[in-house]
Amino acid sequence: MTNRPDRWSDHHIESVMGDLLRAGVLLSAAIVMLGGVIYLIHQGNTAPDYGVFRGEPPNLQTVTGIVADALRLSGRGIIQLGLLVLIATPVARVVFAVFAFSAQRDWLYVLVSAIVLGVLTFSLRGGIG
Repeated sequence: MTNRPDRWSDHHIESVMGDLLRAGVLLSAAIVMLGGVIYLIHQGNTAPDYGVFRGEPPNLQTVTGIVADALRLSGRGIIQLGLLVLIATPVARVVFAVFAFSAQRDWLYVLVSAIVLGVLTFSLRGGIG
């Protein structure tokens, strides 16, 4: 018998989940900050017109449009990409939980995590209608 720590202990899983959430938030913040700097460099001297509401353009309303805009180094596209990373962070945590609990053979938590993942996926895809 060896004295090495259990790779799938509760403490290790909690530690990895915490690191995953921390990394996701920090990565998201860095991406948003980069996008904000690029946006301010290009449009920082334009005066906003708060009397007229303008929603996001169609190219920033889909994941593929956001990624395409970010790859073109558009400030708004990079900011939106950072927000997508922020939204994806807790989803990645739940995906990790499903795999970690299955490695522990804790089927109740696998089921609960899978249900949470299903609800998240359903709601992120737009729900009903």
